[in-house]
Amino acid sequence: MEIVSKFTVGSDQGVNDFFAVEEPFFIALHKDFVEEQKIEEYIDEHFDHRQKINDLNDLSIQLIITYQDEKPVGYSILKSGSEYPEMPEDKRVTEILFAILPEYNSVEVQQSLWKKTLSAASFTDIIWINIFQHHYLLNFFKDLGFETVRESQGEPFLLDSYVLSLEK
Repeated sequence: MEIVSKFTVGSDQGVNDFFAVEEPFFIALHKDFVEEQKIEEYIDEHFDHRQKINDLNDLSIQLIITYQDEKPVGYSILKSGSEYPEMPEDKRVTEILFAILPEYNSVEVQQSLWKKTLSAASFTDIIWINIFQHHYLLNFFKDLGFETVRESQGEPFLLDSYVLSLEK
């Protein structure tokens, strides 16, 4: 089994690989809390390949995709300069979005994606994430040393979440 995490550009192939993870991940994360019809409507309305290409070509955003045996199974998106209200003003901050398909959620995949994410965030002082309270990777982040900043609500369905941060 080969696991590789690598930077991906906002091309057609990169976005196809991103959505190969994003859509099933999104469904898996929300299916027990949101009606299936609302999930499908959200996907139809907001999962736009052309818009995602434009988003990923923003210089403040980086996309890392993890592949297991050449199949996309996870991703991390880093957004430089993205702050939340409790953030110290004198710190460089990066927000991350982090997803691994449930059926590929292994220590090896987690570590590969996290190691590449951490190397991409080497320029920042604080990494933060808004993560659902029911997210199966919550303990992974806490084990990495992320601390709860506050309770919140995560988009798009305003489900209970935590803002976690890791000062490097």
